[in-house]
Amino acid sequence: MKQPEEHVFARRTVLAGTAAAGAGAVWGTAGTAAAEEAPAHSTVVQTAVDAEAARLERTLIALRRDIHRHPEAPGHECRTARLVARELRAAGLSVTTGVGGHGVIGVLRGARPGRTVAYRADMDAVPPGDIVGGGPAPAHVCGHDVHTTVGVGVARVLARLRRHLGGTVVFFFQPAEETLAGARAMLATGVLERAGVQEIHALHCGPFPVGQFAVTPGYGLPGQDRAEVPLAGADAPAAARRLAAELGALATVTPPQTPADLERMVTDVQTPDGPLARFVALRARAEGAKVSVVYRCWPEERYTEVREDIRRLAKRYDGPHDGPYDGARAKPYAGPHAGARARVSFPADPFPALVCPEEDAGALARRLRGTLGRDAVTRLHAAFPFNGEDFALFLDRVPGTYTFLGVRTSGAPVTTSYPHYPDFAPDERAIGLGVRGMAGWLAQRTHAT
Repeated sequence: MKQPEEHVFARRTVLAGTAAAGAGAVWGTAGTAAAEEAPAHSTVVQTAVDAEAARLERTLIALRRDIHRHPEAPGHECRTARLVARELRAAGLSVTTGVGGHGVIGVLRGARPGRTVAYRADMDAVPPGDIVGGGPAPAHVCGHDVHTTVGVGVARVLARLRRHLGGTVVFFFQPAEETLAGARAMLATGVLERAGVQEIHALHCGPFPVGQFAVTPGYGLPGQDRAEVPLAGADAPAAARRLAAELGALATVTPPQTPADLERMVTDVQTPDGPLARFVALRARAEGAKVSVVYRCWPEERYTEVREDIRRLAKRYDGPHDGPYDGARAKPYAGPHAGARARVSFPADPFPALVCPEEDAGALARRLRGTLGRDAVTRLHAAFPFNGEDFALFLDRVPGTYTFLGVRTSGAPVTTSYPHYPDFAPDERAIGLGVRGMAGWLAQRTHAT
């Protein structure tokens, strides 16, 4: 889960069309192992999923700890990718590596015809500069080690139940989520189209009690936009500082500074029509004679509005360019920022928001409540303002779900379950719950009509 930063990202657009996806890596064919023929009435039942998940629990916890001890920065997931590929091959999946960098794809064909659904897990660790307060080295403080382990667990469970599985499940183990680069790189190889994926699903660790899933019908995570405003003139550095302050005032929410702030934000995202139903999270910084702006907003359509606000405020710092007169008033320009010149640029289209279709998220909520208990699900009514996700690019192509997996131990500080905090320590009991929930859900979706 990417925290807001001042990087230039290649973005898909909500303002101007879609980015082209090119053909690329050679992608393996599905199902090298012959599946045992199953009776026509056979389906994967949740009790069988639960039994297989329980059998694997200790093995999966050991796998997570192994990945956790060897964090790899975005784009450098060599060891993790090899480990994932080995696990998938051992389970009998067809495996392709090196997809969009260090991406790994595993394909599991069921014994009977059905739909093709996908599951995505990210593998990279958080770079030092993205850890709250900084850190000495990359670290798994965003839960990607848990995500990868859950993905492997789901693949192993469904592989054991292959004779009862209809359709095909495609597993995407993605590199470079923290830099918002890995999803685009994998998609550019044409993997979704070649596999005929009809929908895709993902989990992310979240600050909810272990045993609880937080579904996101109609919500998800915001995208991100970036602006640059260079100023010229004798007063340019001072004008840049004043403009940065004025642009910063466009923000309607500010980053949490204390654990109490985090607790309040977790409550707010679960509150219908609450304070985070609409927001602008914006950071403006003066760097000499230039102002750099990074912001997120909700709903996504507000990007157009915020861009106009940025242009409007910057225009006040834009003095005359063709002479000493203000043409509107035919007299010498004497505005509050006379002597400065400003030009606004948006280096790229906004990175899109991650938005889950209401119908799909609602169906998942019903499934989880039916199999894991009514208290196993909470519903989010807003998006976390300060996080983004390149899983948005997958959901731009096909429908699906993005669900938070509760990893907070009872009584533990909220920072132990909120991504990017240095004391992030997910409750490992969540791994088995994630496997049970997602394996049963994917099996249902391959049979869905």
